[in-house]
Amino acid sequence: MDGYGEAATAAMEVETEASPCAGLSSPVTSDSPSRNPDGSVISRRLGLKNSIQTNFGDDYVFQIASCQEISTLAVSLSTNALKFYSPATGQYLGECKGHDGTIHEISFSVPSSPQVICSCSSDGTVRAWDTRNFKQISLLRGGASQEMFTFAFGGSSGNLLAAGSNAQVLLWDWRNSKQVACLEESHMDDVTQVKFAPNQQSKLISAAVDGLVCVFDTDGDIDEDNHLLSVMNAETSIAKVGFFGNMYQKLWCLTHIETLSIWDWNDGSRELNVEDARSLATDKWNLDHVDYFVDCHYSLPDDRIWLIGGTSSGTLGYFPVRNDPAGAIGPAEAILEGGHTGVVRTVYRAAGTHGSLGQNRGIFGWTGGEDGRLCCWRSDEIAEANKSWISSSLVSKLQKKIKSRHQPY
Repeated sequence: MDGYGEAATAAMEVETEASPCAGLSSPVTSDSPSRNPDGSVISRRLGLKNSIQTNFGDDYVFQIASCQEISTLAVSLSTNALKFYSPATGQYLGECKGHDGTIHEISFSVPSSPQVICSCSSDGTVRAWDTRNFKQISLLRGGASQEMFTFAFGGSSGNLLAAGSNAQVLLWDWRNSKQVACLEESHMDDVTQVKFAPNQQSKLISAAVDGLVCVFDTDGDIDEDNHLLSVMNAETSIAKVGFFGNMYQKLWCLTHIETLSIWDWNDGSRELNVEDARSLATDKWNLDHVDYFVDCHYSLPDDRIWLIGGTSSGTLGYFPVRNDPAGAIGPAEAILEGGHTGVVRTVYRAAGTHGSLGQNRGIFGWTGGEDGRLCCWRSDEIAEANKSWISSSLVSKLQKKIKSRHQPY
């Protein structure tokens, strides 16, 4: 079934290991960390629960999204399609086709519509799909020759859809598909991220290849003269941003040259700037060189943030970030190894620090990458911590030449 085949057939066993590594606590649990006799923290090597081959060939997995309410895992691929799986079993459910350009972002974020997933693409559209029948149900289009790199739902009334395109931030009222604003003076290059602040839904953050992070107030009739609140300059092309902190007042920022910065977006101050993040992370484990960063993960209960770094051979590490220039990146506290054979593009954590994905307890999360694999990782909290399996369909797959990472986004 879609390359999944004998996924229930065990062909390769991956043992859960533990190795000494100095550091703090594990992202898997907020309890006191396990320590070796010498006081160093045990770095958890998480077991691979199962793995799905989304395609045979040279197709990438770009992004993973999930909706717990309908127990569905969505995956965007380099074939410009979305495919859907059961997060509990890995069963293939169906696919959505319609984009004729690279899909840059997907999300189950339409208010009060858990069965609807949205996607944006280089074809200049933001599309909504009904996952019950895999049909397109709406389409928003930007201007001529405009690409869509990112989108987000928000606003004080929850009625706004913001999207980032070529040097523009576009806003629609998604309820009637009416465009309400086109902000084209704040950025000079492609807008790679738009996000509404979780606890201040009227505040919109945009980030772009020009290195700027802009904060807009989206209440009322939106225009840049009156609604651009502040601008922060990361000084290099921005890949991803995300909110964190107990009031979500902080913003982490990853760039296309793999640097990390931390900001207080309310006052525009930069609190941390780590230009040699890859070297610092590499020094914090005994595995291969950290070549790139996939994302950051924030745990609200612990008020801690981890930088997720990867190797060209597909190993991932969770490195804690501390607001201390002398020790900004700590030793890897979780390692995901043995699932991928190439660059990992996306990491989707199971809901919450202690939450589950779908009906299957003990799942840490899912990853996808340039090897076309979708891997499910088991938390080390579950009882059967000595066995995990990989689909036999992956064992016979020929190893592909590792490709350079897609840039800039």
